Amino acid sequence: MQPPTCSSGCLARKYRLINGNCNNRNNTKWGASNTALIRWLAPDYEDGFSQPKGWNSEHTYRGFKLPLVPESDPRSRINECITFYRSSPSCGAADQGTDLETLSILNSRQQINAVTSFIDASTVYGSTSIQERKLRDYASKEGLLRMNTKYKDGEHELLPFVEQEPSSCAQEPNATQNERVECFLAGESRANEVLTLASMHTLWLREHNRLAKTLHKINPHWNSETIYHEARKIIGALHQIITMRDYIPKIFGSQAFDRFIGKYKGYDETVNPTLSNVFMTAAFRFGHATITPRIQRLDENYKEHPTYPSINLHETFFSPWRIIREGGLDPLLRGLLAKPAKRQVSNQIMIEELTEKLFALTNGVALDLASLNLQRGRDHGLPGYNDWREFCELERLETKDNLRKAISDLEFVEKIMDLYGHPDNLDIWLGGLAEDFLPGARIGPLFACLIGKQMKALREGDRFWWENPGLFTSAQQQELTRHSLSRVICDNTAIAEVPLDAFRIGPYPQNFVHCDQVPGLGLQAWQENPPKVGSCGPPPEIENGVLVLCTSCGQSVISYRCHHGFHLLGPEELTCSIGGWSSDPPVCTDINECEDATSPACHSSASCVNIKGSYRCSCSDSSLLSEDGHSCIGQRKKTNPAHQYSTDDRNNHE
Repeated sequence: MQPPTCSSGCLARKYRLINGNCNNRNNTKWGASNTALIRWLAPDYEDGFSQPKGWNSEHTYRGFKLPLVPESDPRSRINECITFYRSSPSCGAADQGTDLETLSILNSRQQINAVTSFIDASTVYGSTSIQERKLRDYASKEGLLRMNTKYKDGEHELLPFVEQEPSSCAQEPNATQNERVECFLAGESRANEVLTLASMHTLWLREHNRLAKTLHKINPHWNSETIYHEARKIIGALHQIITMRDYIPKIFGSQAFDRFIGKYKGYDETVNPTLSNVFMTAAFRFGHATITPRIQRLDENYKEHPTYPSINLHETFFSPWRIIREGGLDPLLRGLLAKPAKRQVSNQIMIEELTEKLFALTNGVALDLASLNLQRGRDHGLPGYNDWREFCELERLETKDNLRKAISDLEFVEKIMDLYGHPDNLDIWLGGLAEDFLPGARIGPLFACLIGKQMKALREGDRFWWENPGLFTSAQQQELTRHSLSRVICDNTAIAEVPLDAFRIGPYPQNFVHCDQVPGLGLQAWQENPPKVGSCGPPPEIENGVLVLCTSCGQSVISYRCHHGFHLLGPEELTCSIGGWSSDPPVCTDINECEDATSPACHSSASCVNIKGSYRCSCSDSSLLSEDGHSCIGQRKKTNPAHQYSTDDRNNHE
């Protein structure tokens, strides 16, 4: 958790770090992965520092007990509880061995965000260097991402499989051991949760590799490292454009978008882009109410697929085998393009596929996403509905009649009052969802305020926002704006007809055009004349590291970076001048993690063994290495060599 040392070299100005560090030069951890979410209001825990509201069944709020899972729920009748894991607390927060007498609101429980806050395509590339290395194809000279070596989707690529076998994903009925389909590996651990999500992850893998191959052709002097980072930079910009230009305005409506987000005015180093707890835990989960109960699979004419018909949502959870065995991406993407999102109605905010059958394929007791969302808000100590309305300078609604100012459905208001007793007790996620929509929007005023504040911070507080001057040339910016999700689908699937705007529903064929009519970016704007290095000769390579050639003020500059587990010794950059390179190249020396006494790599119960670029924790023959790979536990059932676990191979459980 120590502040990182941030480079000021050419490489640091061109490309963001994979973990989000050093985006802000004054506050180097803002927006970085594995840091605490920020709070816009002080937490509201039942004991003041850690316990979720409702923990004590006898505790009352405004004279009323908070509602649980109702007794009428089938899971209550069979005396089964829904599994719920609390979010990991950040370092120094409550429940971390702090002296109870010193606990106060200043060190109450805070939660970690395992991914970066930024709209940076970390879903494609990962949010840690370990994830990034697992996803890259280092054998390629084209800067590619790894792809599946066992299966293809026609002529197109699929995501690679995770390294752990057998993985936890469901299998095709009656499949043999040799026919297993493991979970897909992507930049975000939830890629396998549902088929359509896995499809979008796959689509962006293909787009990266498509761009990288083209960049390699037009700039043959670029090495694989330069190609990878340039393609990643483009993909990150496209995620920003598609999110902020094509998606968010449709959620807000034009009036609310102008009010809460508005036009881009440039990078502001005083703005903290870190995701807020209320945004991640409540407000942006409004999307759960837009999920339909069926996954639509359509043929070339956008009709029900004759071989692979549409399927109930719960039958697609953690089932990547269906992509491989049942027609690939195209039927699924056509279903997303041609079928509308669920319309939110007061008598069914969320579909039963999510409240009664969530992950039913992989759990003994089906989960309930609505209950999980409510409990997650309490787990994170989120204040109630009216506190957030006050934060957004909206009227507090403290009676049933007042509540109808925001929620016009009387029956819905009466249900809320019966459950909660008082509007102050209402959980923020449910209260925000229940509000009437703003004009032309899909959310009410409270969620518009909270989501708008966060989106504005993510844009203004990101030094690598695509519109920030100097990041892309004007010609490159113009090409980026020509691209769209529809074009990405055209370029990376066999789909021939798409809507011009993938986020706007319309009937087929009236609302669809042939892919020939869909504009896209031209990479000629990224074509670069080979730099003239004069008498300097080719840039010197280094072992266990990479170089990227930059051009700064008309000079050729080489930036060096070591692989993970190695330390750069010597100059970070070399400059070509009349006399040659400014110095000898640096070297990358192995970091001995086992020598760090201030932050031991292994628990005291295990032995630390340094290996090239990494380390491993080792246990004696009489004990076993724990799941975290750092400590020794228990007794071995039989004599075998010491169980050793390299940190490079350890699964990321974010």
